[in-house]
Amino acid sequence: MFLSCGDCLFDLFAQPTDDVAAASLSGRVGGSPLNVALGLARLGHHSAFFTKMSCDLFGEKVRGFMERERIDQRFLIPTDRQTTLAMVSLGPDGSAAYAFYIEGTADRSIEPDEVPNSFPEELEAVHLASYSTVTEPTASALVRLVKQEAPRRFISYDPNVRASIEPDLDVWRAKVDEIVPLASLVKASEEDLAQLYPGRAAESVIADWIAAGAQMAVVTLGEQGAVAGTANGVSAMAPGQQVNVVDTVGAGDTFQAALLAGLKERNALRREAIAGFSTEDVEELLKFAISAAAVTCSRKGADLPRRSDLGLPALG
Repeated sequence: MFLSCGDCLFDLFAQPTDDVAAASLSGRVGGSPLNVALGLARLGHHSAFFTKMSCDLFGEKVRGFMERERIDQRFLIPTDRQTTLAMVSLGPDGSAAYAFYIEGTADRSIEPDEVPNSFPEELEAVHLASYSTVTEPTASALVRLVKQEAPRRFISYDPNVRASIEPDLDVWRAKVDEIVPLASLVKASEEDLAQLYPGRAAESVIADWIAAGAQMAVVTLGEQGAVAGTANGVSAMAPGQQVNVVDTVGAGDTFQAALLAGLKERNALRREAIAGFSTEDVEELLKFAISAAAVTCSRKGADLPRRSDLGLPALG
């Protein structure tokens, strides 16, 4: 079982209208960690989610979505706080920009003492990402969870920087420095690196994260593909895939889910397993994640692929 933690929101896309006094919005369930949970579930893996969940209209929609997609809800904490909302605007190239309505919302309000003291033995990997890792009290709750589980479970981390929520990039850098040593897998985008470490090459940051304790570090490069390194000295790069881009919402989360699914299906959700990877092993994993992300880019919103979309057989 995978447990994804943190951000849980509704993305609201503005629809064209000629009336300057009207706004038409199209909403879709979102949030980086929830997208990863969705991606894993659609790839046939037992996927659960941990967050504080609103009882408002949007929260009920999210629960219905989780039920439909077979995302395990047993770790959700009910609350009367409102659901986080994100206004999404798309550039001419399909790239997404976000404005958040987030003060005091449900997914930002997990208290450290609300973290379960134990999880079922079937839990193999924990994933966390984005603004929930830097906004209190949820940030402290997730660090407590990771420190508790890192000694015996695979930890996956994606900074997924959202400076519109926490504009102090030193806060993000400090959190990266705190979590990376606990993580087996760290993935970031080139946009994340441009904010966190302006002017630094992806390979240099990967080397630092490996030296800090990560077993594998990956940086996505948009249409140029992705680059990765492992603690046993393997480095690899895979090219991007040509696709008619509708938008890029959820592409990075799809990549993350595919990385985790690929590791699971190689029986490699363990540091010692990744330590045995060859360059070809890492390249193959990157290519799979890129192909999955390309499917999402060809669709509107975070509509992540199923196994059949990738030409994969059903899991037994």
